[in-house]
Amino acid sequence: MATSLGSNTYNRQNWEDSDFPILCQTCLGENPYIRMTKEKFGKECKICARPFTVFRWCPGVRMRFKKTEVCQTCSKMKNVCQTCLLDLEYGLPIQVRDTGLSVKDEVPRSDVNKEYYTQNMEREIANSDGTRPVGLLGKAPSSSDMLLKLARTTPYYKRNRPHICSFWVKGECKRGEECPYRHEKPTDPDDPLADQNIKDRYYGINDPVANKLLTRASSMPRLDIPEDKSITTLYIGGLGEDVTDSELRNHFYQFGEIRTITIVQRQQCAFIQFATRQAAETAAEKSFNKLIINGRRLNVKWGRLVSNRARKKLNFKWYRLCGGSSECCCVLFRSQAARGKEKDGVSESGIRLEPVPGLPGALPPPPVSDEDASTNYFNLAPTSSHAVMNLGLPPPPGVAMPPPPGFGPPMFHTMDPMAPPMPPPMAMRPPGQVHYPSQDPQRMGAHASRHGGP
Repeated sequence: MATSLGSNTYNRQNWEDSDFPILCQTCLGENPYIRMTKEKFGKECKICARPFTVFRWCPGVRMRFKKTEVCQTCSKMKNVCQTCLLDLEYGLPIQVRDTGLSVKDEVPRSDVNKEYYTQNMEREIANSDGTRPVGLLGKAPSSSDMLLKLARTTPYYKRNRPHICSFWVKGECKRGEECPYRHEKPTDPDDPLADQNIKDRYYGINDPVANKLLTRASSMPRLDIPEDKSITTLYIGGLGEDVTDSELRNHFYQFGEIRTITIVQRQQCAFIQFATRQAAETAAEKSFNKLIINGRRLNVKWGRLVSNRARKKLNFKWYRLCGGSSECCCVLFRSQAARGKEKDGVSESGIRLEPVPGLPGALPPPPVSDEDASTNYFNLAPTSSHAVMNLGLPPPPGVAMPPPPGFGPPMFHTMDPMAPPMPPPMAMRPPGQVHYPSQDPQRMGAHASRHGGP
């Protein structure tokens, strides 16, 4: 598009000049302190072809530089990010969002109709407060069950990774670790995700990412209601360490009266028992695959509580999930009495535990009096003679002792028959006095008078 002063003077009033882009958390990056370059009327929008202000930044370390691709008017019309063109509320493609909300927003494709439609949308955006989307999207219902199931709760920063190095794929990259691109094997070229178009994503047609998500939504599991009407307990899994009892109560009290809430920090789960079956069914329907607390998606299933008679017999509480064998789970709450039985070699279910072979026996109890005191603390077998450690004093002056090993004559055996015999090994020598290197008379600096010399 020509941008000279003598042409397009009428359309230049619609050129966009902004101070900050409209971005999602993933494209913005995890670093709260980033630098952006701003280029006024740097490129034309890839949707409406009007010049707009381009922002460029690096979202993090070892990430590729990103820039805005569409103008803010096109972004506000669809409520999407200017870079990735994903919905700002759910983080999903436009085709998935419109399918979940039953919205059919057909943006004109021709240049004249597109310009007229854009001017009308700009007028509507100027008259709105800026907190809600405009057009058909603003009139759509606020939420959808399918969107809540597919929505991303945390940013996906892997989307900002560099592209694959084409020279490395051909075996010609000489940069090594300094190469700013990824040295990885490329994906299958026949993969549908390898062929993505920014216009198809914006208009919501033939988007391979959207088709993959819609296929996943059609095959997602459903929560079947158990036939036993006495079951009023829900199992909440994946709590983590930051979800508290009050947060669970604040969410589930809207569905009906809550009888008990039991949180198991070890398994990071909770059991919520309602007073009525209707309240439990409503909570399960409204929370299954849609419950998000503190940014964590929680798992909701039906639970069953064993009768008090069986619980007293086994001395623990037993919660079991309803459903097939693939979804069954049990969580045990042991009491102090059950723990005491387990210490005595009996498990909490009454089964006697077999001792582990190879472990040492228990140490003897301490003696009652000084007369009964014994030094046999390691359960050694009694012997006729007690082993006495050979800790003698140094030899007196005038007594020549053989040097310790390593300080006397060489230990190698010679073929000379007149040579002195080899000393026996240390393990075969009789117990004698302990010798130290400082007592060697042949060491350098030793005094002869000290060892009986002249």
